[in-house]
Amino acid sequence: MKKTIGGAKNGGSREVDKTAPKFYPADDIDPLKSTGISGIKAPAREAKSKGVAKLRKSIAPGTVVILLAGRFRGRRCVFLKQLASGLLLVTGPYSVNGIPLRRVNQSYVIATSTKVDIKAVKADKFNDAYFGKAKVPRSQKKKSGDDMMEDAAPAATGATDARKADQAAVDKAIKADPLMSKYLKARFSLSKGDKPHNMVF
Repeated sequence: MKKTIGGAKNGGSREVDKTAPKFYPADDIDPLKSTGISGIKAPAREAKSKGVAKLRKSIAPGTVVILLAGRFRGRRCVFLKQLASGLLLVTGPYSVNGIPLRRVNQSYVIATSTKVDIKAVKADKFNDAYFGKAKVPRSQKKKSGDDMMEDAAPAATGATDARKADQAAVDKAIKADPLMSKYLKARFSLSKGDKPHNMVF
């Protein structure tokens, strides 16, 4: 590769080795198609990734799932429904094992063959907006010089009374006998020699 060199005594140009790229694309990825260059459409897998994830066949309302990530990893909880975003709505119930109503990605759960009766649960009011934080206007975020000197009161943390009432209603509607409650309280773990790919959950 010929490269122009500045300076009167440097000859004007010099031949140098062309450096190799730091990263190489995978064999199954066409860089032109993946970026949409020259009007070429992106692959179908990219279009699908923008939509809602399809619910796995092993997960149905009332299925007991094992959480694999997050604060409650290794704990069992009950699946209630799939939200519009594709996330799963699950709960412990909170009165049994302390897991509140929360959203989880189905990629981070193991579906078991155990099911709980949740016919009495009314989960229509629970959506993605229910779990989102209220947006604060930008005008309220900005502080003037006088406001910076004042000690701001700490923001209230914890569940509101409405959230507690919703959680209590869901817990009451889930029917779990003493044996099932004991199963939901137990933590999931692997011992030496266990083979997860051969296990039946």
